[in-house]
Amino acid sequence: MDEALLRSLTPSVLTVLVRRGADFAAAEDAVQDALVEAVRVWRADPPRDVKGWLVTVAWRKFLDATRSDTARRRREERIEQEPAPGPAPAVDDTLQLYFLCAHPSLTPSSAVALTLRAVGGLTTRQIAQAYLVPEATMAQRISRAKRTVSGVRFDQPGDVATVLRVLYLVFNEGYSGDVDLAAEAIRLTRQLAAAIDHPEVAGLLALMLLHHARRASRTAPDGSLVPLAEQDRSRWDTTAIAEGVRILQSALARDRLGEFQAQAAIAALHADAPTAEETNWVQIVEWYDELARLTDSPVVRLNRAVAVGEADGPRAGLAALAAVEDSLPRHTAAAAYLHERAGDLPTAARLYAEAAHKAPNLAERDYLTRQAARLNSRTRN
Repeated sequence: MDEALLRSLTPSVLTVLVRRGADFAAAEDAVQDALVEAVRVWRADPPRDVKGWLVTVAWRKFLDATRSDTARRRREERIEQEPAPGPAPAVDDTLQLYFLCAHPSLTPSSAVALTLRAVGGLTTRQIAQAYLVPEATMAQRISRAKRTVSGVRFDQPGDVATVLRVLYLVFNEGYSGDVDLAAEAIRLTRQLAAAIDHPEVAGLLALMLLHHARRASRTAPDGSLVPLAEQDRSRWDTTAIAEGVRILQSALARDRLGEFQAQAAIAALHADAPTAEETNWVQIVEWYDELARLTDSPVVRLNRAVAVGEADGPRAGLAALAAVEDSLPRHTAAAAYLHERAGDLPTAARLYAEAAHKAPNLAERDYLTRQAARLNSRTRN
């Protein structure tokens, strides 16, 4: 099999699919799937018309993916917007599919990426943003994952930790508003909690419920972003908060702390505060210390720096932020906030404007732009 020939034909096959009506991203995925299929079958049975074979298989892959996506969306539409409390009444095939995509032959990061793309319906761009890597890097990772599992038998399901990571990222995409998958992620996590006695499964479910409880207050009627400190807490779902706290307390009592339990503990402290001013930031910093020990994540260190700024003052927060890589998304926005708290309004305004250019979504960009304009207006007056 001539791999160079395959690569040379890719653009023309892609063009045919786009001309037939496929959008570019879906066509690209279909062509990649066709190339994987070619690698698998051509050694034994090479086609006479190489391009024709690729076009036919890629178009079939595109149609299959489109039908699958349509069926998934219809299934989601049948789910109530707000997930009902209590154990899930029944289990469907979706959760099993999550386990199958988390195949032992894949690294955990590749398994998560593949599952998000194949089952969760997320775009390569959305997955890349979740992983804090360039879109091209994520596209290569997903393609490698597809090649790895091509032709293998899916009789060895993946581990719980990988499935939890997938569910967490799917929930985050739904919670961001780009793709409404939050309720589906909660539903599947309920099923997993009912099937597996695992403190981290309970921790993830608690975390989802605590975040989901604030969903109605996260945006204003015009769609603009409302930060946590300014949210109308009377709109928080106290039933979901109570359930999340109860599940979290039961998990923590088992003394097998994991990252999702630690994150849920932070969310519970925010939910427990009657007002933003009454938030127990000292305890939140302590939980971020635990979370940093568990994950060594730069995002955790960034969030911890902001929490330190609330607990010990903005100068302490800026000192903690200085130890975090400044290339990290939202680093500039955090620096702007802490500089504003410290009274350095010109620097804060400049950083808010800079952060707006780096914002990952329109709502966040608009919010940061308004913050910059507000401070610029104050410094001129």
